[in-house]
Amino acid sequence: MRKLAIILFFSACGLIANAQENKQELGKKLNKQVVEIACGECKFKMSQRDANGKGKSCDLAIRMDGKTYFVDGKTVDDFGDAHAEHGFCNAISKAEVTGEIVNNRFKAKTITLIPEKSKKLKVKS
Repeated sequence: MRKLAIILFFSACGLIANAQENKQELGKKLNKQVVEIACGECKFKMSQRDANGKGKSCDLAIRMDGKTYFVDGKTVDDFGDAHAEHGFCNAISKAEVTGEIVNNRFKAKTITLIPEKSKKLKVKS
């Protein structure tokens, strides 16, 4: 009986430890995190291939702590023309994001672009 109790105790400990590992696999939550945002293919040099091995169209991506993630839930054109002068295919912007990173992809809940502060030049008199 005592051996059975010991076996059950260690089994329960193993199940608890396994459950904690699975929680970490669910993803990293981001809440109002400031990131860089742009087209993954054009600006971050990321590659995304279809079933035939051909490159896909422009896709939105974020870069945080030197790592890049494609975005699910928003597209490059949701914020205006991606191929305009300051669009995501031509410029890297800053954004405040909320969502979760799951399987190396960012599942976006909110993306708020941070306006670029205009650069003022000092003129010496």
